[in-house]
Amino acid sequence: MTSKVYLSRTITPEKVLELYKMLGVVLKGKVAVKLHSGEMGNQNFLRPEFFKPIIEAVDGTVVECNTAYEGERDTTEKHLKTIEAHGWSRHFKVDLLDAEGPDLELPIPGGKRIQKNFVGRNLVRYDSLLVLSHFKGHPMGGFGGALKQLSIGIASSAGKAFIHGAGNPKEIWTADHDSFLESMADAASSITERYKDQIVYINVMKNMSVDCDCCAVAEDPCMKDIGILISLDPVAIDQACLDLVYAATDDPGRDHLLKRIESRNGVHTIEAAAALGIGSREYELIEV
Repeated sequence: MTSKVYLSRTITPEKVLELYKMLGVVLKGKVAVKLHSGEMGNQNFLRPEFFKPIIEAVDGTVVECNTAYEGERDTTEKHLKTIEAHGWSRHFKVDLLDAEGPDLELPIPGGKRIQKNFVGRNLVRYDSLLVLSHFKGHPMGGFGGALKQLSIGIASSAGKAFIHGAGNPKEIWTADHDSFLESMADAASSITERYKDQIVYINVMKNMSVDCDCCAVAEDPCMKDIGILISLDPVAIDQACLDLVYAATDDPGRDHLLKRIESRNGVHTIEAAAALGIGSREYELIEV
């Protein structure tokens, strides 16, 4: 089944909202807006002002979870300070999903590597999900997009360690790499199963560094901005972003980003998610 992915080469806050309205899907009830709050010191994350129109339009609550590595977001106290410093809580309602335990455990009966996912317990407050992803590289996953937001992004601090360790948190940084990527796909499937058709995905191909917004010290962007994509399919939208990077043959920074993605076998997360049936790698790209 071919999914639809819409692309605009215009990258503005207003265009994000325009694409959402064009999609014709109304997210119901209380809307959780999952985005990356940005590690302290990171220069590339997308700022609150960029997402302000879309978040206000859906009356959304920005949601985040604590990290599993040392930094300024690994405890509730530090993370809330970072969220304030970066302006999120000044502009929007904010909910740190795993601010307090216990975690919410979601089953993954069809998981290849993990059969359960641990997420912030406050996720139960929300009826629908808007996933705002900054597409860029990543030190471990190769790239970060919609699938990473669904998995590592919504997982609690302990849940992140569980995914990274492919079910063994003690192997958070030493687990077999493809098993980690497959665990991300497994975790993502537990979120798509929970919300089904009440999720919209927006990927922004802007400020594309080889490093993630989770890096306090990150390389500056290496590629020119490409555009904004929107879809109801997390597999298709991430595949489309990868394909757009490959297609940018005249961009001198393209090969640098691809080296990061390919050296981490980044496409395997997409392959694993498609195998689980949560989306399709076959898509129709509609430029608007």
